[in-house]
Amino acid sequence: MSRTTKNYLVLALKGMAMGAADVVPGVSGGTIAFISGIYEELLQSISNINLSLFKTLKKEGFAKAWKQLNGSFLLALFSGIFISILSLAKMISWLLEKHPILLWSFFFGLVLASIIYVGKQIKKWNLTAISLLIVAAVSAYIITSLPPLVSESSSTLFLFLAGAIAICAMILPGISGSFILVLLGAYKPVLAAVSNRNFLTIGIFILGCFTGLLTFSRILKWLFANYKNYTLAALTGFIIGSLNKIWPWKEVINYRTNSHGEQIPFNELSVSPFSFQGEPQLLYAILLAIVGFSLILVLEKLAVKE
Repeated sequence: MSRTTKNYLVLALKGMAMGAADVVPGVSGGTIAFISGIYEELLQSISNINLSLFKTLKKEGFAKAWKQLNGSFLLALFSGIFISILSLAKMISWLLEKHPILLWSFFFGLVLASIIYVGKQIKKWNLTAISLLIVAAVSAYIITSLPPLVSESSSTLFLFLAGAIAICAMILPGISGSFILVLLGAYKPVLAAVSNRNFLTIGIFILGCFTGLLTFSRILKWLFANYKNYTLAALTGFIIGSLNKIWPWKEVINYRTNSHGEQIPFNELSVSPFSFQGEPQLLYAILLAIVGFSLILVLEKLAVKE
């Protein structure tokens, strides 16, 4: 597969978009990968990391193994992801604290357009496809409605397992890996490690992610190869069900006290922007939702049609 320098720069930008999405609890980097046209190639490339690859490396050298891995594609994409996560972690945290409605509005528009985009890929609607969509949507809604764990742990084993579990969600459109980290009580320790450049903690977490990624990518690759239409229907359902989590207007039901003695929201309920207590910032929120929605069109244009 031949790509130019421009193509790899575009791949890095797509990776940065995935990284930015993965930082936000409620938005999936897998959704960005899908709508930008690189999802199946990503699964295939990750699945190439196996014993056969190491045999090729031993017998035929690095260049041949790199080509078999589709290494240039992965390098460009993951470079963008890591650059984005390292550079945007603090900014996203600040936006979530200071301007949550505006941030969620942007991502709501983006994910809403994603439903239309992914749904268009479904070639045949039948009872099975519709049933899978409904089950996936209900499952995602339930998952995103669960309260997060109160306890937060930073033990080595816990962070490794959290990474392995969360990465499965990160590459699954509609389910946010960051939100899974929130549910597990691992989101803040990981985000703090990134913000403070705690490379030991980051390394443990990435090792867990790598382990989970190698396993789950093979399952998704098999599903796309054998049941693509049904898989797309389920993915569309997951994205629909996730809309509840990223609805911009929330009413806090109760709070909890964090390790610094601060009162932070614990359980929240989606409400109408017109019944929202406080300044709803409705006009700006609508404009940002339109920007997020329109961004899907841009990503679709940037998709590399191989």
